[in-house]
Amino acid sequence: MTLKVILFLAGSGLAGIVLGYFLRVIVALGKKGSIELEIKGMMLEAEGKAKKIVIDAEAKSVEIMKEVKEETRKKDEQFKATEDRLIKKEGLLDKRQTDLDKEVENVKAKVAEVNEVKARADKLEADKSAELAAVAKMTEEEAKTSLVADLEKKYADDLVGRMKKLEETGEEKLKHVAKEILITSIQRLSTSVAADTMSTILTLPSDEMKGKIIGKEGKNIKAFERVTGVEVIVDDSPGIITISSFDPIRRQVARIALENLLLDGRIQPAKIEKVVEKAQADINKIIKEKGEQAAHECGVVNLDPRVLAILGRLHFRTSYGQNVLQHSIEMAYISRMIAEETGANVQVAVAGALVHDIGKALTHEVAGTHVEIGRRILQKFGVSEDIIKAMQSHHEEYPYETLESVIVKVADTISGGRPGARSDSVESYIKRLGDLEALTNSFSGVEKSYALEAGREIRVFVTPEKVSDIEAHKLARDIADKIEADLKYPGEIKVTIIRETRVIEYAR
Repeated sequence: MTLKVILFLAGSGLAGIVLGYFLRVIVALGKKGSIELEIKGMMLEAEGKAKKIVIDAEAKSVEIMKEVKEETRKKDEQFKATEDRLIKKEGLLDKRQTDLDKEVENVKAKVAEVNEVKARADKLEADKSAELAAVAKMTEEEAKTSLVADLEKKYADDLVGRMKKLEETGEEKLKHVAKEILITSIQRLSTSVAADTMSTILTLPSDEMKGKIIGKEGKNIKAFERVTGVEVIVDDSPGIITISSFDPIRRQVARIALENLLLDGRIQPAKIEKVVEKAQADINKIIKEKGEQAAHECGVVNLDPRVLAILGRLHFRTSYGQNVLQHSIEMAYISRMIAEETGANVQVAVAGALVHDIGKALTHEVAGTHVEIGRRILQKFGVSEDIIKAMQSHHEEYPYETLESVIVKVADTISGGRPGARSDSVESYIKRLGDLEALTNSFSGVEKSYALEAGREIRVFVTPEKVSDIEAHKLARDIADKIEADLKYPGEIKVTIIRETRVIEYAR
């Protein structure tokens, strides 16, 4: 009985094992089918994503190709415009050369005509002398001797009196002649200088920086030119760019700002405005230092610091191509030498020479001649009346009231009249650009204006609260009409009105 039970239990266990095995096989087969279905679904999903990526990539490539074609078209248009400008300039140069050749031929013809007239006049004079000698029956030398003898006999007493007077005043005149010789010697103390240019060359660390300076679609260079009022010339010259403006202070502000931007590496319109503001502050500091250095170098003391600050602005000003501050310092040295030799007040002569052109620092901001502006500046800041009298007569607008005023005039002539010191053409060109900006600034609503492109363009920034968009069109026409009526200029001048509204808020 026990054996049967054992056999039954063994059979039951074996049957359970076999049944469990079959159940596990069935479950495994079910799971395998579900995994295969899941894998197929994932593969289908992956194929759909891949097709979508391919389609998106193709669309994006088409868009990029369109942008590249558009950019290429714009560059072609820019190159064409540049080529047209160069062809136009070449034509103007050829015309100018032809005009110059004609003028040279005219001058040669006039010289030949003058020489012919002179030859005829010499012949007539010789014929006249020969005719007079034949009539008088004596030579020219004989007639001269006879005439002198008759005059000596007739005016013998008068000659004796004059000789006595010359003996009495001889010593005094000799001293005067000695001083004149000394002053003439001082006038010979001169050295030629190079005329100031109207452009500044800035060296770049690499040609790649040109692209950053220009910016995308020229945004950076346009913003820089708008803020500084200069023209930035980026050409094929390796490693350099040119900053051009007739105003030397603007050029220096632009140079310092651009150098700081290159050092920083981040060139963008918002950054440009901040850097330009800092550069203007740096220039003001340099102006103050230059005025103090000039006064210290010349030994002029007790001048108001505001006078020295205005004097320092002359470091960035030119007169006929000559640096005005250097010209004033040179005049101070010459005035000191003349005053020491002639017994004049040395300190008054030196100070008068140093500040004689101080009015030129404000000629664009204040109406009047630079002499009159200078007098008002010195009177306002309590400068001695003797110094004012010494400086006010150097262009003979006021009479010579003191010996020092004559010395300042002589020193000005010495410093400015020597070879290589000045260039009339540069001064007239700068004056024309200054007059163009002054005329534009005289209109109501104009905030500031910049003459660019060698005077061929004037950019006018207006106050948006005072000038509307419609009024801006009329203002441009009025400015153009005023320029045509009042100024003389070659070619044409482009008037550009810029009206910009800015709203600034701060999140705190």
